[in-house]
Amino acid sequence: MKYLKNHFTVLLLIISISFSAFSQKANNAEIKRLENLAKSVTIIRDNWGIAHVYGKTDADAVFGMLYAQCEDDFKRVEMNYIEKLGRLAEIKGQAVLYNDLEIKLLIDTEEAKTDYKKAAPWLKKLLKSYADGINFYLHKHPEVKPALLTHFEPWFPLLWTDGSIGAISTANLSTGELKAFYSGNNDKVAYIEREKDVQTGSNGFAIAPSKTASGNAILYINPHTTFYFRPEIQMSSEEGLNAYGAVTWGQFFIYQGFNESCGWMHTSSNVDVADVYAEKIVTKNKKLFYEYDGKLVPVIEKMITIKYLKNGKLIPKTFKTYYTNHGPIMAKRDGKWISLKSNNRSMKSLEQSWIRTKSKGFEDYKKAMDLKANTSNNTVYADKEGNIAYWHGNFVPIRDKKFNWSKVMDGSTSATQWKGLHEVSETVHSYNPTNGWLQNCNSTPYSVAGENSPKKENYLPYMAPDGESFRGLNAVRLLSKGTDYTLDKVIADGYDTKLTAFEFLIPALLSSFEKNVNKNDKAYSETAEAIDILRKWDYYANKNSVATTIAVEWAYKLDPIIQKVYTDEGELDQVENTRAFAKNVKPEQMIPQLQLVLNELKVKFGKWQIPWGDINRFQRTSGAIDLVYDDAKESLPIGYGPALWGSLPAYKSSYQKETKKRYGFNGNSFVCAVEFGAKIKAKSLLAGGNSGDPKSKHFYDQAEMYREGKFKDVLFYKEDVQKKAERTYHPGE
Repeated sequence: MKYLKNHFTVLLLIISISFSAFSQKANNAEIKRLENLAKSVTIIRDNWGIAHVYGKTDADAVFGMLYAQCEDDFKRVEMNYIEKLGRLAEIKGQAVLYNDLEIKLLIDTEEAKTDYKKAAPWLKKLLKSYADGINFYLHKHPEVKPALLTHFEPWFPLLWTDGSIGAISTANLSTGELKAFYSGNNDKVAYIEREKDVQTGSNGFAIAPSKTASGNAILYINPHTTFYFRPEIQMSSEEGLNAYGAVTWGQFFIYQGFNESCGWMHTSSNVDVADVYAEKIVTKNKKLFYEYDGKLVPVIEKMITIKYLKNGKLIPKTFKTYYTNHGPIMAKRDGKWISLKSNNRSMKSLEQSWIRTKSKGFEDYKKAMDLKANTSNNTVYADKEGNIAYWHGNFVPIRDKKFNWSKVMDGSTSATQWKGLHEVSETVHSYNPTNGWLQNCNSTPYSVAGENSPKKENYLPYMAPDGESFRGLNAVRLLSKGTDYTLDKVIADGYDTKLTAFEFLIPALLSSFEKNVNKNDKAYSETAEAIDILRKWDYYANKNSVATTIAVEWAYKLDPIIQKVYTDEGELDQVENTRAFAKNVKPEQMIPQLQLVLNELKVKFGKWQIPWGDINRFQRTSGAIDLVYDDAKESLPIGYGPALWGSLPAYKSSYQKETKKRYGFNGNSFVCAVEFGAKIKAKSLLAGGNSGDPKSKHFYDQAEMYREGKFKDVLFYKEDVQKKAERTYHPGE
């Protein structure tokens, strides 16, 4: 018996050694494969640190692109996929547990894996190269310590398929409601709406040849995102790929940019692409059912386990989650379970994201749009043939028009089911309007081309519930009178800082002050001085402007209704709300708020006469994702105002913990103007710089330019890139 036991131990040892040797051999073979692949890719870093990636095949270009992204900021590449995998709590703890649960309810990893297995050969090659590029980077950089993901899988991009910063569609359901339902505290937690004044979105302009000095179309690309959310990059192959622009960290396609033939700019859309349903839940024989067309259908139950970090250990928590034919149960309102029907990831969306980058013109691009898979974006387009176009959304479900789809729908009847998707031709769009320009600033498509815009009465309400924005008003004002546009003139319009909201608010304040403030009041003279400054103001944000400081600080203290940018069917939009507020305002809704601002500024700075640039600052002192700001450290004055109030260059800043000054964290990030002619001409700008490494000279080399709105020339053609090359290499060298 003892002999048999020892013999078995020896056998296990032999098997173990053999398997280890096999694994090592397989690992060596994989490394050799990646090293050979790297030889097919060339990366040229230009004088701004921008990576220009060249490969024989599209897959080679993807490999090099992901490798280059990791060189610039691996932690952001990794963090995007930690989030989309629903694993944030493993590094951030219990505070984000329900954020992870929300992701897992809406983005199914098993579906992503299945999609990968059935993907078309061309897409599977790209997905494999995505993973290869990141994994080869990690192999070549053992000093890089991932927060969580030590190996990337080729199906990861199928979790996040369109590149948008706001890619998750939840209708108006909040994470707070989700937590209330699945924590069992629903009766103790009130219905919580999502934050209404989040300044996300973008500006996009397309200028037709009739309005340009050269007779070529021009596209202006101005996404508003969290700073450093996207780097600038170029990817080219011998298979017809040559795209330049902004790529979301960890994705393998140019999200907003251009190729030799055309360009595309995305703005966040408010098209109704997700609906909520009140379900009639019945318990029968200790099992859950929901009522649907007079029948009882079993509720699908699914166990989801999420781990969260606590005291250095990972603690598992398992949730029993529920689904109906509409989707996951996300909340409980008025005693009824609320489900969500949405389309937050799809392989078709990822295919569309890639295909559009290789479009050779208008017809090609329309074919990409005909996939009807983009759930979160509007698109502004221009091309070398002189076409300009706009699509308001892309994925638009067909619904019964007698319902208001912004409300909670009755989940017990098939009458409220989606009935396929609208054809692109049925959705709100504009092709080559006679006015010669198109714009969208996260606003209604019914002003996209001024008087030549699509007409609201021709479309169903759920296709465009978006209202007007102050940026939209500003853009229409400028483009309506613009002629002979050049790249510099388009950029100048794109950097117009007029805070249009104050055309409504300041006159109301002046009137209220004159009619209602007692001159014998102790605070009268100081308030009157501030009022006089505002009376003389031209409404333009400027770093030297005291009026900008007073106005911006004051507006944030007014009725929050004027900050509501996104609207549902039947609601007033931001401009209408502000106009109504200004028309019907009472003295106590304006004057005490102004006096509070003056007092707060005096407490912080000893006086209230503070120029906007003195408190509105740009600071980048580290490569951390969650930056910490410090008044004692170097920062730059920024003259741009909040996009919320109409400034086209967006700069959202706020007071941080233990700071007296405001620091920017969201707004203009990658900005680009491109002219399509016999040769591409383009100019671009980044917040700070392209590298996330503070030791790199390209971490902060565009900061002063960013402050001034001074753009650099884009190097699109290889011969031009080579003239400005700082480094030419294969991945891994």
